[in-house]
Amino acid sequence: MRRAGVIVCVTAAAIVGWSCAVLAVAGAWRLDGALHRAADLAEIAPRPQATVVFDRAGRPVFSFYAEQRLDVPLDRVSKRMVDALLSVEDRRFYSHRGLDPLRIVSAAWRNWRAGRIVEGGSTLTQQLARTLQLSPERTFTRKLREATIAAQLEHRYAKDDILVAYLNTVYFGNGYYGVEAAARGYFAKPAADLDAAEAATLAGIVRSPTAYAPSLAPRRSLARRNLVLRLMRETGRLTDAEYRSALDEPLHASRVMADVTSAPRAGACGLYFQEAVRRELVARFGGQQVLRGGLRVYTGYEPKMQCAAEQAITGRIAQIVKLRPAARDLQGSLVSIDAANGEVRALVGGRDFSRSSFDRATQAHRQAGSAFKPIIYAAALERGYAPASILRHLDAPIYTSRGAWLPSGEHEQTEYTLRAALKISSNRAAAQLLQQVGISSTTYLAQRLGIASPMPNVPSLALGTGEVTLMELTSAYGVFANEGTAVAPHLISRVEDSDGRLLWADPGNRRRAVSDATAFLMSSMLADVISSGTATTARSAGFKLPAAGKTGTTDDFADAWFIGYTPHLVTGVWFGMDRRAPIMNRGFASVVAVPAWAAFMKVATAGDQPDWYQPPADVEKVAICRLSGERATDACRHGWLGPQYVQAGLTSLPGVPTDGTSEEPAAAVPAVARSTVVEDYFPIGSAPTEYCPLHGVSPAADAPSPGIDGLTPSASAGVGGDVRPVAARTRLIVDRVVRADGTIHYVVHQ
Repeated sequence: MRRAGVIVCVTAAAIVGWSCAVLAVAGAWRLDGALHRAADLAEIAPRPQATVVFDRAGRPVFSFYAEQRLDVPLDRVSKRMVDALLSVEDRRFYSHRGLDPLRIVSAAWRNWRAGRIVEGGSTLTQQLARTLQLSPERTFTRKLREATIAAQLEHRYAKDDILVAYLNTVYFGNGYYGVEAAARGYFAKPAADLDAAEAATLAGIVRSPTAYAPSLAPRRSLARRNLVLRLMRETGRLTDAEYRSALDEPLHASRVMADVTSAPRAGACGLYFQEAVRRELVARFGGQQVLRGGLRVYTGYEPKMQCAAEQAITGRIAQIVKLRPAARDLQGSLVSIDAANGEVRALVGGRDFSRSSFDRATQAHRQAGSAFKPIIYAAALERGYAPASILRHLDAPIYTSRGAWLPSGEHEQTEYTLRAALKISSNRAAAQLLQQVGISSTTYLAQRLGIASPMPNVPSLALGTGEVTLMELTSAYGVFANEGTAVAPHLISRVEDSDGRLLWADPGNRRRAVSDATAFLMSSMLADVISSGTATTARSAGFKLPAAGKTGTTDDFADAWFIGYTPHLVTGVWFGMDRRAPIMNRGFASVVAVPAWAAFMKVATAGDQPDWYQPPADVEKVAICRLSGERATDACRHGWLGPQYVQAGLTSLPGVPTDGTSEEPAAAVPAVARSTVVEDYFPIGSAPTEYCPLHGVSPAADAPSPGIDGLTPSASAGVGGDVRPVAARTRLIVDRVVRADGTIHYVVHQ
C-alpha cells in the first residue's frame, strides 16, 4: 500500500511537472507547427446558432438548425446553474490560468483510490478548448493542443467570457447545445429560472450526456444530480436546508426531445408554412447561414388560423372520401393573405406533410376554371363596361381557327347583364366578353394583378384553361379586396441577424392595378355570388360576414376552387387529385370547396366587424330598366309589360330565368304588371344617357304612364323627336332590330 502511494505521488508530481512544462512551452510559443496551428483555434467565435422564425405577434414558432442552440449572456443564466457547474467541474476556475495542477493531482489520487476513473482533471477552459479543436482523438498531441488552446484562451479572454462561452457551447444531450436550449428542452423554462435541483441535473449531464441524460438514463441522472447537490453543499454554495429541499425534489426533466427554439404547436400545425419559409430563406441566404447563422425571421404567420386551415382542408377531404371512397387520393390546399399588406397568415399545401411535402398552394399549377372569370370582368370594367351592361346573342357561336365554338354550361340564356352572368357563372357570357375585351387585354390585366404564370392565347381562356397557382390567384383577388392596389404576397416580412441587425426586409411595393371604381364594382358583383349565386353554400355553412368570391370547377370535375374575401382577409382553397381525375360525380366547387372555405373563415374572422366597402367618389348608383338596359322611367317602375313586348319578341328579362311560358306562341304571352327597374352602380359618366324606349301607356284607365318631366318615355329618350303628351298618342309599338354588326336597336312607333 505504501509503495502504491509512493507511485501515485511520483505520478502526480510528474503530471504537475508536465503541466508546468506545457504552460511554459505554450507561453514561449516553442511548439511545433501543429501546435502553432492549434493556437490559432484559441478564439471564442460564435457557435452554430438556430434560426428562429417568429409569428405575427413576435412569438417563436419554427426553427432551423444544425445544432439546437440559443446563446444567452451570463446575466441570463441562473446563479444556481453557475454554482452547480463550478462545484462539479472546476472549483478553482477563477484562480487557475487554464490548467489546474492541484486538480490533476486530486483526480489522480481519487482515481487510484477508486481503482477506476471517477474524476477528470480538465478545467472548464480545457473542455472549451476541446470543443474548439473539434477532434475526439485521445492522443498526447491532442492533449498538447488542448493545453495550448486553453492557455491562449486564458491569455486573450476574461474569465466570465470563457464561462459564458462554455455554457453556450457544451452539449447537454437530447440534441440540446448550450444551457438555454437544455433548460427549455428539459424543464420548459429559460436558463435564468433554473432552481438548484434543475441546475444540478444539467451540470451532472455534462460529463457524459449519453450516460446521465434524463431521457436515456433517468435513474443515473437522478443519482448524478444528487451528487452535484452534495458538492454544492460542500463548497458552501448550498445551505443544509437548501440541500435537503433540493434533494427531495423528484426528477422533473422531460424525456422527450422538443424544439426549444419555438413555441409548442398543437398537433404540429404549420409544417407546410415552415417548409415554405425554409425554402425561401435558403434561396436568399444559403443553407449554412440558415442552419448555423442564428437568423431571426419575422412573418405574418397566425397559429390559430393555420390550425383552422389544416382542419378545414383535412376535414373536408375526410367528408368527401366518406361519400366517395374512390377519392382517397384527394388533396387540398389553402392560402390566406392579409388584404392590406400581403402577409400570408396561413398556408396548407396538402392533406399530410409527413406523406408529401409538395406544396400545392405555391408549387402546383392547375386550371382555374370559372375562378378566372373575374379577371375578364375586371378587364371589361376597366374598358367602360358596367355591372348592368347587357350581353346579348349569347347563343351565337364564336369562330376560332378550329371552327365554330359555343361553350356549354349549367346556366345559359341568350342575354345576361354582367352582374347576372358572373353570379350564375355563365360560360357563354364569359366567352363573349373575352372576345369583346380582347385576350391580350385580359392577360395583361392578369399580370398586373400578380399572376406570373403564362396564359394561353385561346378563346377557351374564358373558361379558365390557363394554369395558375393557388397563391397567384388568391393574391389577384386580393387586389379587389384592397380597393385596386396590388401588394405582392409574402411569407417573410424581415430578417435580422442574431444581434438584431436588419439583413433583409420585404420592400412592401404597392402599385395601382385597377381603378378603385373597378375594384368596388367587382366586389359588388362578387358579393352576389355568395349571397345568391354559385357560392351560397358559404351562407348555409354558417359564414355570415359580408364577403365576395367566385367558384371555379374544371372539366370532368377535376379541380374545385373557391377564392373569397372580406375587406381584411382573402382566402383561396383548391381541391383535386395530383394525377388529374374527377373528384366526385357533379363535384362542383360549390359542393367541394366552398364548405371548407366557410369553415376556415368562420374561425379566421371571428370577432371581425361586418364592414363593407363604400362607393368611391367616381361611382354612382343609377336606376335602369333591365329590359332595355337604358335609364329607367316611371313607366318602367310601374312595370307594365303589354302587347308591344309580345310584338317585340321580349318574353323574358336579361339574366332572369324564364317562367316556362317562353316556349308558347308569342301571342299567348299574357300582359303582366312587373317592375323592370333595378338600381346598379356605374362609374360616373358611363351610365346610359338615354331613357328606356320600351314602356308605353297602361290600358288600365287610358291614362299616361308618367315619363320624365311630364313627357312620354319615348320623347324623353329623344326617339322620333315626338314631344306630344301621352294622351295625344294611341298605343306604342316596339320593334327590336338587330343590325349586321350585332348591335341591337329599338324602334318605337304607333
